[in-house]
Amino acid sequence: MNILLDTHVLIWALENNPTLSDTARNSITLAGNMVFVSSVSIWEIGIKKNLGKIEVPDNLQEEIKLHRFTPLNITYDHAELAGKLPLLHRDPFDRMLVAQAITEKLTLVTRDKRIGRYAVKTVTA
Repeated sequence: MNILLDTHVLIWALENNPTLSDTARNSITLAGNMVFVSSVSIWEIGIKKNLGKIEVPDNLQEEIKLHRFTPLNITYDHAELAGKLPLLHRDPFDRMLVAQAITEKLTLVTRDKRIGRYAVKTVTA
């Protein structure tokens, strides 16, 4: 299974936070799974860090590489779909993650119940 981490799940995975469900943790660590991290998550983390809302390591990209997560950049197809999605969720970062998961046929690992309103596969974090 190929999975895409929601931003909060990325942070929990890097911290080895016990909040992460066993199912999500297994999906992230299972040898055959590819784990993707969206550039939109890096952007969201940067904004929230600058606002003082979260604390993350200064070497975030290095940590992501150490965990062998695969970067997923935003494409025109992702942007187009994100703009067309119904407004079931108002957060533009989450809407982009949904669009990327749908376009790339990825399972989105999240605890955000609003994301489940879209036609996207999810694993509860």
